[in-house]
Amino acid sequence: MHNINLYDTILSPVVTEKSTSLSEQNKIVFKVPKNSNKLVLKKNIEKIFKVNVIKINILNKKSKNKFTRGRKVKIKGYKKAIITLKKGQSIDLTTGI
Repeated sequence: MHNINLYDTILSPVVTEKSTSLSEQNKIVFKVPKNSNKLVLKKNIEKIFKVNVIKINILNKKSKNKFTRGRKVKIKGYKKAIITLKKGQSIDLTTGI
């Protein structure tokens, strides 16, 4: 994890109905690399966005098989982090990194 750049710890924001409803509770959801951990994630998010991170929850989304047009397709799994920010702070996802 030491050789990862500051901006490599966040792959993309997850924008779904559930993640946008979490933004009312000062929570933001990001897709992160498989080998990332909470401590490095917290330090890098605080440096990049200049916010105070209170808590980080990490979920592993498993890969699954799906049938599309009669063919079996494998959907890759990923790791996502739900980041809780200090009250009153927010991250604007529309500006980009």
